[in-house]
Parts: sequence; C-alpha cells; structure tokens
Amino acid sequence: MSNTKRQLIALSIMLAAVAGCNITMKPSNKVAEVFRSTPAGNGEATNLPVHMPDAFIVCRDKQCAPANLSMSSEYIYNSLVSLFQNNNHHTALVCEGNDSTHSCIETYVSMPITVGVTPAYAYIDSVKISDVSINKGKKSINLLLNYNLTYNGQTPECTPAKTLTFVQNAANIIMEDGGYNCKMTTISSTNIKTLFAIDYIDLDYGFIGGYYSIGLSGPAYGGGNGYMLIRLPRDAYPLSPQLKAPKEQKSRYEVIPESSITGDPEAADDAIFENVQVFPIKK
Repeated sequence: MSNTKRQLIALSIMLAAVAGCNITMKPSNKVAEVFRSTPAGNGEATNLPVHMPDAFIVCRDKQCAPANLSMSSEYIYNSLVSLFQNNNHHTALVCEGNDSTHSCIETYVSMPITVGVTPAYAYIDSVKISDVSINKGKKSINLLLNYNLTYNGQTPECTPAKTLTFVQNAANIIMEDGGYNCKMTTISSTNIKTLFAIDYIDLDYGFIGGYYSIGLSGPAYGGGNGYMLIRLPRDAYPLSPQLKAPKEQKSRYEVIPESSITGDPEAADDAIFENVQVFPIKK
C-alpha cells in the first residue's frame, strides 16, 4: 500500500472521528428555544397556547361537583367576587400543581428564560391583590396584582399587572392581563404577560386552580405553561349572610297582661297588689 493511500485512509478516519465528536457534543437542551415566545425586542410578550379545561369544579361545604350540573354563571361570578374581596390587600401563595388532584407539587411556578445572553429560570411564588373592582353590567372583575418574580437570586422591580377576570359561562372562566413590565436588565424593561384558564375553585379553603401560560419579551425572553394553584389566605364566606332580628330588650319591670285583669275594679286591684305584702302601722 502506497503512502498516499495510507494518508487518505488516516485522513478519512480523522474526519469521521471529528464528525462523531461534533455529533456527541451537539447541545441537546433546547428548552429555552421551545419556550421562547418572541425574539428579543421591546414588543409585547406572546404566550404559548393554554390548555382549556374540560370541566369547571366548585367545592363548597366540603363537597366538590362540576359547576355546569347545579350552578349558574351568576353564582360562580358572585363567589369569585366574594373570594377576591375577602382577600383584597392580602398576599396569596402560588405553586405548580397537579390538575388531577388539585394539589401543589412545587412551592412555585418556574419557566426557562434568557436574560440578555444568559440562560436562567424565572420563579413566581406569590402574588398580592392590591385592588378589586367590579364592572357593573358585566360578569368581569378588575384586579390589580403584584407578582413576586425572581430569577438567578434577583428580584426585579415590576409594575402591577392590571388583570381582568371574566366569567363567560359555567365552563369558561379566564384571568388575563395586558402585560406588566419588569426591570430585569439595565437596557430596558421586559414585558410579561399572564393567561390563566380557571377550572377549579374551593370556596372553603380559598384555592383557585387552572392552566397558565406566561410569556416574556424584551431584553429577557422566554416563558412556560402548566397547571397552577393560587392559595388565598381567606375563604369566600359569607356568600349569603343571614339577617337576624334584633334581640328584644328585657324590661326592668314586670308587665301584667291585660287578659289577667277583668273588668271588675276590685279584681283589678287584687291582681295588681297580689304580691304586695302590707305591714300594720303601730299607733
């Protein structure tokens, strides 16, 4: 075998080895690309498609049942109004949940993001309800929410999220905001948008569950979706307060009913002074 052939064979082996190394070292983690909502820019965030629930479950008096069987959209709307108003100016816990058992599997919701050129994870573990108002004539509730968002151990300064909760029917309850801004880099603010399709409320313990989609756009971009539970510190009661009649004030004096006094004056005198003891006066 000539030296030329040997050199060609050696070169072929080296090329195959290099190609094999490239295949082996090729990054396999494309999570950030999958959850990337929009290219880096200053536009509004776009969310991943959110899973729409098949049924809406309401728990009350320690019993749970599908809402479309026995509850109207008006009852669900009034229940949500009471739940939010009872928890106004309070902080609720947020967690990643199981859509079958409606229980928390993490103490937060997380999503992969990219801050500038640095991969990171964003976390939300609580939200404060800063204001609640009702739209007259419409089945919608205006909420002002402050999300506690962190990433890489940092807590950016964020504006409140103006959130609209509307009840279209007993199986379609949506919480959605127009996007709020967080200062996650020194360049400019990042726009964050949240969509929450509610499928579960527990009026006894103050739980709200549903499928979420969160998208980020700007210097930090990315997002994620899944199932989320919101644990409010107060329940929704009283939904229908019972009105009680005022208690009768007891008189200090015993009143003798008229029926006990006949028309006879002497009998009337006897009835009045029946329990009066008279002592003789010494002369």
